[in-house]
Amino acid sequence: MHSEHLQNVRPSWVAFGWFVAAAVTGLVLLALAAVGIVHPAAETGGAWVFLAVLVGFLAGGWVVGWRTGSAPILHGVGIGLFSLVIWLLANLLAGALHLTDWTALSPTVAAGVLLLQIVAAAAGAWYGTHHHALNTASED
Repeated sequence: MHSEHLQNVRPSWVAFGWFVAAAVTGLVLLALAAVGIVHPAAETGGAWVFLAVLVGFLAGGWVVGWRTGSAPILHGVGIGLFSLVIWLLANLLAGALHLTDWTALSPTVAAGVLLLQIVAAAAGAWYGTHHHALNTASED
């Protein structure tokens, strides 16, 4: 198993892990809306939205950890911080398109969601890395 060094972080896998995490989060939210647990027009979904983010970023981290087999914590932090890049681009796009109904998160909620994404992605990547190491060892 590789140690946590920046040279072991693959930015392309960080971005891919974020996209997997976002897709799984969206799928979980869609399923929750389909069964009526979360209302799509509601401003917040409470704990269910946080659960969807947790599941999504665990999955995204796991994919990256399983595929790369190295630096799970740094990959997880990278996946979580990639959300800041996406949020920046979304805000710039919303401003350029003059979207006035763009709602904002409170700083506390935004920090909490970001921390949840980082911890979940790092935990998923750690699990995926160890799963990768077990599979690699069994093939030898």
